Amino acid sequence: MSQTNDRQPVADQAEFNAFFPSPFSLTQYVPSKTDFDGAKYDAYTGKKWKILLIGSQERYLKMADGKFFSTGNHPVEMLLPLLHLDLAGFDVDIATPSGDPVKFEVWAFPSEDDAVKGIYEKYAEKLRSPLSLEKVWGSGFDKATPYLGVFIPGGHGVLNDIPFSKTVGDVLRWADANQRFLITLCHGPACLLAADVEKPQGAKYIYDGYKIVCFPDSLDKGANIDIGYIPGKMPWLVGEHVRKLGVEIINDAITGQVHRDRYLLTGDSPLASNNLGKLAAEALLDEVAKRPSP
Repeated sequence: MSQTNDRQPVADQAEFNAFFPSPFSLTQYVPSKTDFDGAKYDAYTGKKWKILLIGSQERYLKMADGKFFSTGNHPVEMLLPLLHLDLAGFDVDIATPSGDPVKFEVWAFPSEDDAVKGIYEKYAEKLRSPLSLEKVWGSGFDKATPYLGVFIPGGHGVLNDIPFSKTVGDVLRWADANQRFLITLCHGPACLLAADVEKPQGAKYIYDGYKIVCFPDSLDKGANIDIGYIPGKMPWLVGEHVRKLGVEIINDAITGQVHRDRYLLTGDSPLASNNLGKLAAEALLDEVAKRPSP
């Protein structure tokens, strides 16, 4: 049995009233290795199609009671799918809304996973000095824009900036109109809200009727608070908000489940990172074979 103190969130010394997950919660959620067991693809060599990874540049999520959760992007949710996309031969551009560095939940890094360490080292400079999404978008994308997929990983930090960004919404609406993939998992599906931000007047919400998997609201309302993973009640809940827009969530637990609905690929949690990477790599390689380069 864990000691009571083990379930108390740990103070972040860099910010007032900010907290990391409790020691006990990390024993439940952060294994030293992932389930990555290798991957071999008939890699894409055309060098035309690319992936746009949009990360969060925000560290602190303000909870309902005013405490800050010291969060960011979950490293496994970002790096393991990125590893599969990299092995599949796709160049990856990394952007944050304004070009500030990608923020990581370093406490969730799998300390003994050489594959995850290796892909982090390969992309470390792009993660520390990402592109500005505002500048990447510029005056807009068109059918010749070479991004075959948009990848938005999770971590509670994504709730800060991504769902409320008109530019993210513009990118997602462009992807939908041009049959490009959106790859996202865990809390990352909060990005689906951006597609409703300042959408054209009279336009239908593009993900109405879609089915996804994502991190269950029930855990953020219950167990995550009870074990001290988060320091209090969430400011808002991903599932509750995407359901209001007509999105159907088909999971109620975290098992590593992934799902494809048209060009939308989703995963339920960090446990789905490897499965989602495989699904995305295979889906994009199949798509490359069907269409000419931009």
